[in-house]
Parts: sequence; structure tokens; C-alpha cells
Amino acid sequence: MAAEPPRDGADAIQDAWRRELPGVPVESIGIVTRVWWAAKVFGDQRRRTLAALGVDVATLDLLSTLRRSGPPYRMSPGELAGACMVTRGAITQRVERAVRAGLVERTAVGSGYHARAVTLTEAGGALLDRVVADLLLTEDRLVGHLAPERRELLADLLRELLSGLDGPDPTGQVGD
Repeated sequence: MAAEPPRDGADAIQDAWRRELPGVPVESIGIVTRVWWAAKVFGDQRRRTLAALGVDVATLDLLSTLRRSGPPYRMSPGELAGACMVTRGAITQRVERAVRAGLVERTAVGSGYHARAVTLTEAGGALLDRVVADLLLTEDRLVGHLAPERRELLADLLRELLSGLDGPDPTGQVGD
């Protein structure tokens, strides 16, 4: 079994509120504060890594969503907006930037207004493969101090935590 980690700032905050507001439950501080802190570290590192690779979070989200959709790596703007959890206007801006960069192209899958689609280009797929590989290696190093069984336990606990929270299904990228 892993050694107990040393006390940290969240413990001090929790102790202070327990002292100042006796009877008020403070146990959530130990979870929520640490989740916020971890999210900041992960988000900051993701932004730095992506900046070094020349990709922003919004472009990564767009390209990743298209790639995860499977061949032919094509989605309608409405599907993209839903999957990325952003407005149609935000998707329009993302697509426009990616079209100019040659990463996606606007395509038609029939006729009429609703036949518009966005397709990942070969260049977009190649860039995404390189970026995702580098990003996942970086993020693996961030959690590398945890033994594999602890990583699995943490993933299970976070999945359980998220399943009990109200809000949209978190399917997009963090750090936007």
C-alpha cells in the first residue's frame, strides 16, 4: 500500500474552516480544492504543450472530435457544436481558422442547407496524430508518480464523482 501523502494546503484550509465554523461540513474541501488545483496544473501544462506544438485548445478540440468520429472523419457543424459543447458560432469560427490552415475542409453530403459538413484533411489528421501523441506522453508523465492500480482507482472514483454531478456530459477538451 502506498504511503500516506503529506498534509497540504487543502488540509490547512479544511482545518481552519472546521475551527471557524464548527458544525458546518468541510470534508468537500479536501476533494473539490484538490480537483481544482489538479485541473489548473493539467490545464496549464496542456496549454504550454499545445503552444509548443503550435496548436491551440480550440483547434485540438475540433480536430480531435472529427478524428474520434471515425472514417470518413466528417461531421455537420451542429454535430460538432454539440460534441465540442460550444455554440454554433464558436464552431463556425473554429472551422474557419482550421480551413485557412488547411486542417479541415467544408464538404457537402447531398444537397440543401443541412447537407453541409466539415471533413478532416490529410494534413489535419497528420498534425493531430503528432499533437495527440506528444500531449498524451506529457500527460502520462504528470500522473506517472501514481502506480498503475492507483491510476485506475482514481479514474474510477472520478468517473463516479462526475456521474453524480448535474451538468452537461463533459465530452470536449479541458483548458478552453
